[in-house]
Amino acid sequence: MTDVEVVGSGPNGLAAAVTLARAGLSVRVFERMPRWGGGARTAETVAPGFRHDTCSAVHPLAVASPFFRAFGLARRIPFVTPEISFAHPLGAADGGSGIAYRDLDRTVAELGRDGAAYRRLLGPLAARAREVARFTGSPLLRVPPHPVVAARFGMRALQQGSPLWNAGFAERVAPAMMTGVAAHAIAPQPSPVAAAAGLALQAHAHAAGWPLPVGGSQAISDALADDLRAHGGEIVTDHEVTSLDELTAAAIVLDVTPRALIRLAGHRMPAGYRSRLERFRYGSGSAKVQFALSGPVPWADERIARAGTVHIGGTRERIAAGEREVLAGRHAASPYVLVAQPSVFDSTRAPAGQHALWAYTHVPTGSTVDQTEAVTRAIEEVAPGFRDVILATRGTTAAELALDNPNYVGGDIAAGVATLPQLLARPVLSVDPWRTPLPGVYLCGASTVPGPGVHGQSGWFAARSVLRHEFGIARTPSLAP
Repeated sequence: MTDVEVVGSGPNGLAAAVTLARAGLSVRVFERMPRWGGGARTAETVAPGFRHDTCSAVHPLAVASPFFRAFGLARRIPFVTPEISFAHPLGAADGGSGIAYRDLDRTVAELGRDGAAYRRLLGPLAARAREVARFTGSPLLRVPPHPVVAARFGMRALQQGSPLWNAGFAERVAPAMMTGVAAHAIAPQPSPVAAAAGLALQAHAHAAGWPLPVGGSQAISDALADDLRAHGGEIVTDHEVTSLDELTAAAIVLDVTPRALIRLAGHRMPAGYRSRLERFRYGSGSAKVQFALSGPVPWADERIARAGTVHIGGTRERIAAGEREVLAGRHAASPYVLVAQPSVFDSTRAPAGQHALWAYTHVPTGSTVDQTEAVTRAIEEVAPGFRDVILATRGTTAAELALDNPNYVGGDIAAGVATLPQLLARPVLSVDPWRTPLPGVYLCGASTVPGPGVHGQSGWFAARSVLRHEFGIARTPSLAP
């Protein structure tokens, strides 16, 4: 009999599986898709030779999260880290572009009058980026591992998440940079949750940077899968589990949403717990566009060609207005667009001289509207001539994202709306939210603490809970290569 069965092979499911196998348990992972990885997969989806990531593309947490540092991911696979973590073009009329170099001093120097305010906000966090990752990657109901860092972080998040978010800034570029990163959270602007997400990511931008794995996000999933198999684990692909009754292991770990857990458990689900899970809310959707290009993007500001990530959407106020439209159930007239250009730094991603570009925008949940034209138009505004280098495209609507990955309910790639109550109760209010009242059944994934991102933290926490409660193992196994 297998000790543990894991359903879902996203980064958290694999993190749980690796941890449990390292503890000497027999582990089997079930994955409904032909390839493991969930939101961290890479494939030729647009044209032969062009390798695009299916969801996540740039990975600051792959080198910053406590799980991946314990796993030694940076020693297992090669990463390339651009000198510019992200860029934010506004156009000449609004003040040019914001360029977030890994070098904070260089970033500050190019921000003019707002440089000092930017440094005051981010300098102390970037200097303690590892502690920031540890705090933001831990349950909020526990004593923070670094109280002073947590306090500094919290005060900044409250200020940036309030109507006072422009205090200290005199121009438009630095505030736009802040909001462009905060918009990753798909949350109201301003709000403490969006500000916290943005501050954490920006701290990493000026510390270890925003690296890209050579070969694509699949390299991260493959490293986890290789380690699992090296320690006796097994991955069964093309196998969809439709009921907990199909599983026979002593312990079960589910890398799924609360909605899926309810469906899998059926009559076995206690009524009270089911009611709590049914109150879990899902957020707005995302629509993705992948491009095969004949050459590099012709950015109007040539510095942007050296950025791994580009945020398009204009000023802070314009982004906030667009995000409010989406949250109200409408497609934004002026959408926020996140662009990743990995082939600029990784030649394995496209044929010689050509490029693979990846972009997404936020849309109402369940949207069936293809955003290819809207995204193309947004890029063209800051990169005149972009249409001329497009060889092929593939647009994926929010509804199609949900079909590809059921964890993306309605196209919600965060697997749960980002609000403060739902970060505390993710998916329920508990000091051990990964443990369910179903005997031997545990939940992990982006719908659980600490939330979305390719960090492996919730899978790691869930596995440690399994070890304590099901097998009496108090010591966390070494994950080192």
